[in-house]
Amino acid sequence: APPPSTPTSTYRETLQQRRSLTTSKAPSPPGRTTSTQRMPLRLEIKKKLSARSDRVKCVDLHPQEPWVLSALYSGNVYLWDTETSILLKSWEVCELPVRSCKFIARRSQFVCSSDDMRLRVYNYNTMEKVKEFEAHADYIRYVEVHPSQPLVLSSSDDMSIKLWNWEQNWECISSFEGHSHYVMMARFNSKDTNTFASASLDRSIRVWGINAHQPHFALEGHERGVNCIDYYPGGDRPYLLSGADDKLVKIWDYQTKACVQTLEGHTNNVCSVLFHPRLPVIVSASEDGTVRIWHAHTYRAETTLNYGLERAWSIAAADGSNGLAVGYDEGTVLLKLGHDDPVASLDVQTGKVVWANNNDIQSASLRGARELGDGDRVPLSTKDMGSCEIFPQSIAHNCNGRFLVVCGDGEYIIYTSQALRNKAFGSALDFAWSSIGTGDYAVRESLSRVKIFKNFKEHKSVKAPIPVYEGIHGGSCLAVKGSDTICFFEWTDGIFLCKIDVAPKKILWNEGHELVLLM
Repeated sequence: APPPSTPTSTYRETLQQRRSLTTSKAPSPPGRTTSTQRMPLRLEIKKKLSARSDRVKCVDLHPQEPWVLSALYSGNVYLWDTETSILLKSWEVCELPVRSCKFIARRSQFVCSSDDMRLRVYNYNTMEKVKEFEAHADYIRYVEVHPSQPLVLSSSDDMSIKLWNWEQNWECISSFEGHSHYVMMARFNSKDTNTFASASLDRSIRVWGINAHQPHFALEGHERGVNCIDYYPGGDRPYLLSGADDKLVKIWDYQTKACVQTLEGHTNNVCSVLFHPRLPVIVSASEDGTVRIWHAHTYRAETTLNYGLERAWSIAAADGSNGLAVGYDEGTVLLKLGHDDPVASLDVQTGKVVWANNNDIQSASLRGARELGDGDRVPLSTKDMGSCEIFPQSIAHNCNGRFLVVCGDGEYIIYTSQALRNKAFGSALDFAWSSIGTGDYAVRESLSRVKIFKNFKEHKSVKAPIPVYEGIHGGSCLAVKGSDTICFFEWTDGIFLCKIDVAPKKILWNEGHELVLLM
């Protein structure tokens, strides 16, 4: 429906009237295992904020503060506190739809675009309007803030993209033309910030340089208008993501200019897509009301979320958190994917700590920490150990620190702790080290199967007097957890020792191996 102040006859026809067709799926890339063999990521998804409002066309997460910014079709911009679910501030921008808003955190500001063809800049601390000016000759679909330079891109229905410099009083320093239909979005390349990509209803994606007026090249393959794009944030894949009105999500290699994969599943126009900056997932939002999560490496569909808030228009993530903001017809939702706790392990004998940064494994020594006082920051000299083949969801040293296990994606890989050389691997929902034998451990392969390994070789399966095995714990004995009980077994022969009717979250053993604490 048109905004109340706009005559129906003059309002833009809906995008739904200008769309068509489908395309085929590209073959999966080769890998260590296929997507059907690998198990789900098992990401825990929690809803942290559910704020009802008018239709939300765009959301953005603050990189440091627990804030989400929402641009509303009603002409307002809302700032929500994601920890308290309180509406902190609101701005009545104009009487027409606000289609995009982005934080400029380094200036304590945000910039927003609206259907009156104007850009507005506000200080979000003082709520003062810093700047307002007419930017395009038609509706402005999207604004994009440069990650380091004082630059902002704006995309418009006038088929142009403009580059603005706030240090030059928001002067337009360049204009880019080449699309033959509305430009729905433009995004900077985080690995090469002098380039950006644009998505248009002319069914193409174009890649540009900020110092050139003509596009470097175009990517074509969608059968209907392209609404959204995102660059892969890591340095190992030159990938670009796109979503379109053909209901498809595509992954492109912008070096070879080939479509790497096509993701099918949505039943209506795809409005927003992103590579999550911290997790190995692709997220897509659609007018079918769903948000779909896909594995970024295997392209397996992980889960589909539907909160009954009608169409999903926008998604956003921040580098420093596992949060995911979603803008719907009926409000804003913030989801927490997985946990924010660091994936790390400390070898208490050597003082070496190892942690995961996405798929990369890093280490540092804490030996000098004993000379520091309480509360002093420990200076660390970080060492890059290499990259793991699976996304780490847990890391743990064995009893003498010589080996390290990384678990994730329903698999485990045991490495040497010094050089990160592969020692053993397999399928596992859970993994537990023995505190006695160097190469002794157990894995939970399913809800009814737990296996003990001795010296890295399969030794024995255990049979617990419980119907479902919900987890395992290591230490002096192997512990198998049920829904309301815990069973203990010897590591040597898998002999059942006892059952205690509690369901602990953590089990700790003393150094003498004769006392156990159930938490």
